[in-house]
Amino acid sequence: MAPKGRSDAGQAFPIYMVMVAGLLFLAFAFFAVGQASATRNGAQGAADAAALAAAQDARDDLGAPLLEALRSPDGLDRFLRLHQYGRIGCDRAQWLALDNDSDLDPSPSVPDGCVWDTGYLEDKVTARVRTRYTVGDSVIPGTERKHATAQATAVIKFRCSPEVRDIPDAEPGSDDEADKGSEANLPIVTLSDCGGRDIPIDLGNADPLAGLSKLIFAVQLIDD
Repeated sequence: MAPKGRSDAGQAFPIYMVMVAGLLFLAFAFFAVGQASATRNGAQGAADAAALAAAQDARDDLGAPLLEALRSPDGLDRFLRLHQYGRIGCDRAQWLALDNDSDLDPSPSVPDGCVWDTGYLEDKVTARVRTRYTVGDSVIPGTERKHATAQATAVIKFRCSPEVRDIPDAEPGSDDEADKGSEANLPIVTLSDCGGRDIPIDLGNADPLAGLSKLIFAVQLIDD
């Protein structure tokens, strides 16, 4: 009986080693999946930050064109329909991507890695990024060269009613327009229902939106 027991133990040892090797491989494979997930999450965080930065930077530049629009009849409607952003905000998006060890990543749907989609009451900016770092070495071949990509979209929403109250009729060519103090005589107009409140804007003020842009324009991330 003793020799038979030693024979069984000898046969079981290779099986045991194969099982241990298999478990180790699975452990390393799960670790590689975790590395890939962490890299993907890092890319998504960089994309979110880049899209928000682009939208916030663009919102900061809306004061002057909006003021000009409010000074003419139907100007607000034209502004909401036709205002174009071009590359405004995209340089800021690149800076935020760099802060997260990533770069804007051009693709057919996101040229230059940052693109605007303008609408009537809201405008969207999409940022696509690629991490500068890789998943890293693992038991899965090629992960040491694998970068992660992700994209995010932020929206600038006009929070007020598109109807403007108290805006005067324009008088093109009038002598008053040439007067040095003509802007001082411009009235106060009201943007209504801006997140539950009315906002008066003095058209004679060179910068009437200082400190108020967050009330007039909301910025947030949305699902792609």
